[in-house]
Amino acid sequence: MVELTLPTLVALAAADAVNPCELAVLTLALVAILTRYPRERKKVLRVGLAFTAAIFLMYLLYGLVLINIFKGITAIVGIKIWLYRVLGIVGIILGAFNIKDFFAYGSFGFVTEVPKKWRPTMKNIIAGITSAKGAFITGLIVALFLTPCTMGPYVICCGLLEPLSIIETIPWLLLYNIIFVLPMIAITLIIYFGFTTIDVVYGWREKNLRLLHLVAGIILVAIGLALLFG
Repeated sequence: MVELTLPTLVALAAADAVNPCELAVLTLALVAILTRYPRERKKVLRVGLAFTAAIFLMYLLYGLVLINIFKGITAIVGIKIWLYRVLGIVGIILGAFNIKDFFAYGSFGFVTEVPKKWRPTMKNIIAGITSAKGAFITGLIVALFLTPCTMGPYVICCGLLEPLSIIETIPWLLLYNIIFVLPMIAITLIIYFGFTTIDVVYGWREKNLRLLHLVAGIILVAIGLALLFG
């Protein structure tokens, strides 16, 4: 039986954490609040942390749901090794798509980010943030928009957690999601303490967009190959 190890979980979570999607949505949320309250850093801190907390909570719930789905699948199929091989193939495919976006961003008519047709709606929702409470509610909604571009590594992780009881999976899910939201927390804090500006953060993301895809892609392909070939 294939078991989830700590290095594998950290690698999967890191691949998720560097995904440009989550960095983009937090940047949009902070831009929205800074536009309204340019001198209120405490509000930036509260909004950033509330938004991040909502993403963390939703993904924790997603994880519990996914693990139960995988438990149902293995109960029906009865051969768990095929689940790991399928997860390996998924990892390789998603990794290849990310690497594709490094060499030829947007080729084949898609990118491994929030679908372009969803982006105007997502931006409008985020633009309405005026408080920490609103940021939390918005984060719960926006988490749905993030699923197409950030769920790949998480699905693999949850598939590997399937043999454990639900109680046993909780520490793993908590660790995964803490790593997943670390960049969001870091961005919020460095802007709050004045180490940089939101424009610099946004510019850094745009400059390194392809590199972030490459890093995530390499990690996913490596883990996918490990799962596929044992």
